[in-house]
Amino acid sequence: MALLEIVESTQIVSFITFVYGAAAVLYWADWVFEKPVLSRSATWLMLIGFLGNTAGIVLRWIESHQMGIGRAPFTNLYESLVFFAWTIAILYLVIEKQYKVRSLGAFAAPLAFLALAYAALQNKAIMPLMPALKSNWLIAHVITCFLGYAAFAVAFGLAVIYLIKSRDAGLSWLAGALAGIAATILTVIFTGYQTDAFWTLAGAGFFIGAGVALGAGFATSAVVNLVKKSDPEGKGRVNKMLPDLGVLDELTYQTILFGFMFLTAGIITGSVWANSAWGRYWSWDPKETWSLITWLIYGAMIHSRLVRGWRGRRTVYLSLFGFGAVLFTYFGVNTLLKGLHSYAT
Repeated sequence: MALLEIVESTQIVSFITFVYGAAAVLYWADWVFEKPVLSRSATWLMLIGFLGNTAGIVLRWIESHQMGIGRAPFTNLYESLVFFAWTIAILYLVIEKQYKVRSLGAFAAPLAFLALAYAALQNKAIMPLMPALKSNWLIAHVITCFLGYAAFAVAFGLAVIYLIKSRDAGLSWLAGALAGIAATILTVIFTGYQTDAFWTLAGAGFFIGAGVALGAGFATSAVVNLVKKSDPEGKGRVNKMLPDLGVLDELTYQTILFGFMFLTAGIITGSVWANSAWGRYWSWDPKETWSLITWLIYGAMIHSRLVRGWRGRRTVYLSLFGFGAVLFTYFGVNTLLKGLHSYAT
């Protein structure tokens, strides 16, 4: 019975993976065919995906209790990716409801889809926790950290929209290249890490990543150039459907501020948990170190905005750079570096 229930929970996740993917296609189709009904349909799919995502998490928690393990479903890579997709979905839906920025769905939906697609490659078994992880502080730590990560991911999408709105092909190329590198590195990590030829795949992945990054960069740049040539005065629908640059700048900042507060809470709860489990608040574990680096990057951006008045492109640069640090903190450290967080793989 327990095995059947596990299959059912993973089937829900598999289903909503395609729901998020379909939402992404509809959001992008709205940009191409200029049919608002497409983006409205995509939003309904995002809502369905979020509800299914929630059901999958709750069901997996129930399954864990029925198996006699009784732990929160946030403690391995598969579960954390499912939760990451959930946090992206809820943050996007809240932002769309509050600010009417439906164009952000073209970036939020693919992120949720990719998170679940990568989750499908992971070990889905529900395993008992090591004693050090049996703590309520773990739940608080994971939830707060992932809300922070998801906010930074959404801010990354807003930064890319800012580039498209400003029609800066050069900066758009940078964003596309970063996205291409990130996607390729994640693919190599997830597929290569599960084989004995990991480092061989990682080496090959470097060259593949360079090619994909260049392709993504040129594609993004081409889209921006196409918009500029077809609409030299910036009066076309694509330009009109995007919020004003000032709104995008402020929304990016507010989203980063939200993520920064939750990342701060995540670091604090993680320190308390570490002290209760290992008798020390901080050990300069690779995960702790890179979490601090990520925190400092976003902290520097907030400080620069409040003290020096940095806005616009500077905010975009730091958002892109900060999200790169987030990707390495979560994926790179877990799989490439040894430390107390190695269990997450």
